[in-house]
Amino acid sequence: MIPDVPNSDSELGHFANGTDSIDPNLLDLQSTSREVHLRIEGGRRLRGEVALKASKNAAVALLCASLLNYGVTKFLNFPRIEEVTRMIEVLESIGVKINWRESNTLELRRPKELRLENLDEEAARRTRSVLMLIGSLMHDHLEFDIPYAGGCKLGERTVKPHQYALEEFGVNITATDKHYTVKVNKKAPGEMTLYESGNTVTNNTILAAARTEEGTFIQAASCDYMVQDLCYFLQRLGVEIEGIGTPLLYVRGLSRIKKNIEYTPTEDPIEAMFFISAAVTTDSEITIRRVPFRWISLELMKLKKMGLRYTLSASYRAANGLVDLADLTIHRHEGKLSALPDKLHPNVWPGLNPDSLPYFAPIAGVVTGRTLIHDWMYECRAIYYAELSKLGIKVELLDQHRVYVRGPSELIKADLSCPPALRPASLLLIGMLAASGMSVLKNVYVINRGYEDLAARLNMLGASVEVFS
Repeated sequence: MIPDVPNSDSELGHFANGTDSIDPNLLDLQSTSREVHLRIEGGRRLRGEVALKASKNAAVALLCASLLNYGVTKFLNFPRIEEVTRMIEVLESIGVKINWRESNTLELRRPKELRLENLDEEAARRTRSVLMLIGSLMHDHLEFDIPYAGGCKLGERTVKPHQYALEEFGVNITATDKHYTVKVNKKAPGEMTLYESGNTVTNNTILAAARTEEGTFIQAASCDYMVQDLCYFLQRLGVEIEGIGTPLLYVRGLSRIKKNIEYTPTEDPIEAMFFISAAVTTDSEITIRRVPFRWISLELMKLKKMGLRYTLSASYRAANGLVDLADLTIHRHEGKLSALPDKLHPNVWPGLNPDSLPYFAPIAGVVTGRTLIHDWMYECRAIYYAELSKLGIKVELLDQHRVYVRGPSELIKADLSCPPALRPASLLLIGMLAASGMSVLKNVYVINRGYEDLAARLNMLGASVEVFS
């Protein structure tokens, strides 16, 4: 099991009286180590259009994958978020040359020899994504250390699936006091089955197979969006991959990869769910542009059965030419939504995405009836949903996995600190947008891990969100 690493995001105490107000349209959240907070004047209906950014989960996998390539890698329209910044700090510390260009283009040049002994442990411990470095580094290094992974605090999150998968490639992982020590005696597994269909473990396995010349059959692979994006990128590098979007992948790798490449990751379906939830909770009509709608098709169907009206435009291709997008308009419901008769629960794709599930909690607070949300994948995340009760949403915590949410609720203002998990923290922001009066959300680093320029983009929709420190 991963050790219980102390949360690095310190809680803010009582506010001092002269805080510094920051223009959210100019704020570069990656340039400051100060705690950043939001002041939200809620009770406003949103209106207008917002375009999605590329996804956090795809971006961090692509950064790890860039280490496989000895050529120049350029990622276009890359998200400038805290999680990406932490991974960039890690890569730069081991010798990768990284530059941000115009229009969020990120250019990476890896050296012939990486300096793994210089790895930035502080940055690495603030993200779980460092685990995916193992699948990339194992091809050129016989022994190295990876710090214990951080990220969202969602209970015990075992690394055993990574260990079991990479053992098939001759990788031995041993936990020490502060690190995982990785030793490599590389071999080709041929055919293998994953211990669980997790996203990061599937990505790690694909990265291990991407420079294994013999073909690898991977059974029980995750089919989720970030896995698909990684596969599409590796195909552009020349790796042969069959079965993308299915639980059975065939990967035939290359012994060495050196190619100058440009790739644009697909827009974030979970960010789409944030804006959908914000629109429904505030009873607003907005248009969300560039939605990878097939990756949230079940989520949209559930909302339709609640009574939500929405419109999808004709589909068009993402910039990578691989994924279908559409513009999604959420219409006002005017309080006419009803709770579903059965529970909401996550599953592997094409099931309801585990990161989409939390966004149904504030929605359940404004529909008529009682909704059971069963968040079975994580030991603790459902507990954070109970924080919505401080905003007036009726939440009954049944156990660490299940909550009942009863609506409709009259939301109220509050001053709260973000819980140490991205999606639960962003739920509080959604609730504050709907609650009349002035609310404060403290220490929003965890939200900035996954969402870019969120305050400014909400303000463009008619919200009133002030960033201050």
